[in-house]
Amino acid sequence: MKEKNTLKTLQDMGVVIALIVLVIAISIVSPEFRTFDNFLSLLRQSAINGFIAFGMTCVILTGGIDLSVGSVLALTTAFAAAMIKGGIPAGVAMLAALLIGGIFGTTSGLLVTKGRLQPFIATLITMTVFRGVTMIFTDGKPISGLGGSALLKFIGKGFVLKIPFPVILFLVVFGIFFFVLTKTTFGRRIYATGSNAESAKLAGVNIDRTKIAVYAISGVMAALSGLILLSRLGSAQPTLGEGYELDAIAAVALGGTSMNGGRGRIWGTFTGVLIIAVLSNGLNILGVSSYYQAVVKGIVILIAVLSDRKR
Repeated sequence: MKEKNTLKTLQDMGVVIALIVLVIAISIVSPEFRTFDNFLSLLRQSAINGFIAFGMTCVILTGGIDLSVGSVLALTTAFAAAMIKGGIPAGVAMLAALLIGGIFGTTSGLLVTKGRLQPFIATLITMTVFRGVTMIFTDGKPISGLGGSALLKFIGKGFVLKIPFPVILFLVVFGIFFFVLTKTTFGRRIYATGSNAESAKLAGVNIDRTKIAVYAISGVMAALSGLILLSRLGSAQPTLGEGYELDAIAAVALGGTSMNGGRGRIWGTFTGVLIIAVLSNGLNILGVSSYYQAVVKGIVILIAVLSDRKR
């Protein structure tokens, strides 16, 4: 029994060990990587994928998947940019974008629950539709000229005690998800839904409501990432968010969350996000082509999924 517990602990800590080894290896190969400024940049970039990955973790824990996050990000960002350009205060526009993101996520949740569609198919539909609407809404052109809102600039570019605000927000949001998933009834319902939906239903868990809620959360998190990008770029690009679902799923899988649902930890996703960020940052510094980076990420997901099947 003791040996079994030791093995389980090593498996749980495997992702942390992998992160440490990766950081040391890239630091040895590239002195640029281990600079303080680069680490701050790495953490700031992690926030964008991190928000999406946290929402994706909740969805996958229920046995689902959300392929629409990149399209939700693009469309909510376009709406926020248009509102700000039209004279609506930045704070109001950003809150509206988060609300709209939640509505888009709810739409995917309704297709899964009430429409009885497989999550892959349901979110493939919403991914395609939302991306198309983004192109129609923007006419395929960036929305710029957003003025000089201090709040908008602060969200993505601001600092608090020399620490980038997106990094602080990333840690705060992680803390909220950690508390919800480990200490609340709603968190237990998420795990129960993915572990055994029928048993959870007999125990009084509203399965449909739980699934709709996690898709709504995923939509809000995608919108939040979009606002960070809008602040940093100063414009809403119609192609924004393409492929972001890949990085989020990779982070969740790397973090040890079972793709079958019911098992996983948010701190694992947090570590997985850092691994993806370190990997991307290190490969960029080393001058590795983005084409090869996509291959590496695909292999990383494959390894993570195969490891999950052995547990």
